Amino acid sequence: MLLIFVLAGCGGPKADVTVFLMGKSGIPTEIGEKLQASLQSKIGQTPTVQVVTSPLFSLEKMMVEIAAGGHGVLIIPAEQFKGMAQQGGYVSLDDLAKPEDFAEGIMEIPVGDKKEKHLYGIPMEKSLWFKELQLNGKELFAFILQSAPDLEKAKQMLKIIAQK
Repeated sequence: MLLIFVLAGCGGPKADVTVFLMGKSGIPTEIGEKLQASLQSKIGQTPTVQVVTSPLFSLEKMMVEIAAGGHGVLIIPAEQFKGMAQQGGYVSLDDLAKPEDFAEGIMEIPVGDKKEKHLYGIPMEKSLWFKELQLNGKELFAFILQSAPDLEKAKQMLKIIAQK
């Protein structure tokens, strides 16, 4: 009976957009909570946001989180962001931020049967969101996959993350 109550308490309302964040040396839960509170205050009451962090870096966990496709925005180390780009599936961010402001995030990747050059990632070291909380975003990139549950809400969230 106790197990039922414990499991029921873990549910709660599901956020409209989840942001998955994993750094090379992990991200403590407390940092994730600060980032979530800050992002929610910037966006207002809707859409709701949840920042999901991993205290340890694990390539396997990252791949599972990405493959599951449940997150609106992903923030991962530059090496993995750039390494996975040639598989395609990234959403162009040209309409959310000025590509010239984020030259590091411009890449030519497969889109259908051709390659297209666009802004696909936001370097977090330039993000006002990280700077305000005095976090080092060096070597982290935020991006959206085509498989995001709600592309419009994910874009709305990334537009705030991309503010300089």
